[in-house]
Amino acid sequence: MTYRELFNEIMFYGEFDRMPVIHWAGWPETRERWLKEGLPADKSEHEFFNAVPMWTGVGVNLGIIPGYEYEVIEDTDEYRIFRGGDGVICKDWKNKSCIPHYIDFTLKGAKEWDDFKKRLQPDPVRIPKDLDKRIANAEASGLPVFVNTASMMGWIRNWMGVENMSYLMYDDPDVYADMVMTLADLTCWGIDQVLPKVKVDAGFGWEDICGSSGPLVSPNIFERCVAQGYRKIRNKLEEYGVKLYGIDTDGDVTDLIGHWLDAGVNIQFPIQVSPFGGDAMKFRKMYGKELRVIGNFDKLALEKGHDAIEAEIQRLLPLMKEGGFIMMPDHLITPGVALEDYIWYLERVRELRF
Repeated sequence: MTYRELFNEIMFYGEFDRMPVIHWAGWPETRERWLKEGLPADKSEHEFFNAVPMWTGVGVNLGIIPGYEYEVIEDTDEYRIFRGGDGVICKDWKNKSCIPHYIDFTLKGAKEWDDFKKRLQPDPVRIPKDLDKRIANAEASGLPVFVNTASMMGWIRNWMGVENMSYLMYDDPDVYADMVMTLADLTCWGIDQVLPKVKVDAGFGWEDICGSSGPLVSPNIFERCVAQGYRKIRNKLEEYGVKLYGIDTDGDVTDLIGHWLDAGVNIQFPIQVSPFGGDAMKFRKMYGKELRVIGNFDKLALEKGHDAIEAEIQRLLPLMKEGGFIMMPDHLITPGVALEDYIWYLERVRELRF
């Protein structure tokens, strides 16, 4: 059974007896540590670990076209301040892995939206010239194949900043709703360019719209402005027989997870444990088997040795056996994880049988 076949058996509660052994990625500092501990520099991590990537993707470019002109504003040995192709001015540190510091934005509110919107329209230039080759490679990989479904909130937050988007949602909710629907329309156009050529296993998008105190978009605004975008994409996926629709969002998703499910999003990744207390079993009990989860293994347990790793596996074992759940760490592997302990974790997953 290929990983792709195993993925579908698990997601649709079919016949399966194991978990896929997935290696996602670590921070650059994690790799630096592992190289010192014996990771071969000339070998891919997936080959070394005998583990599979999460999935492979196909799709068109759903970003800003044309992009804004790249402009370096200040450049030092420590950092670079620049305006990127998304129109955002940010400060990026050169010698450490971190999120850039956002300084200013081209899209600040309703008055800039009409011009910005022109950059989010269907255009043949968005279609990769080698799309057929990419599709062939995806189908030959043995991995689950996902189609890109963009972002209904996280991209807008990135383009505007948290403060600007927060004011917009309450001062001009119709404009915010138009932003969401513009992205949904573009996503559906993109799906139409790809799915006549290939059968995919799921649509998948990115959000990262929640933090330690919950979502940056309230449930009320979600229902008024955002849910319609997800539903439109879900309906388009259904036209092609695609029954799974997932998103990647960090943080405490508790207040939105039911709203996402009602809007057609039935896979959540990664349901972070630390420091947000995310519990996939709790959500399964609340929402039933229609909600699927990927992730939810506390990445910080990997820093604490074999007993902590085994305790996390045992915590999640009932969900693994039930189906609709694939266990993997709930974010990038941290630099505090020894190579030996990470290998031990992967071997324990490999040994599991249900």
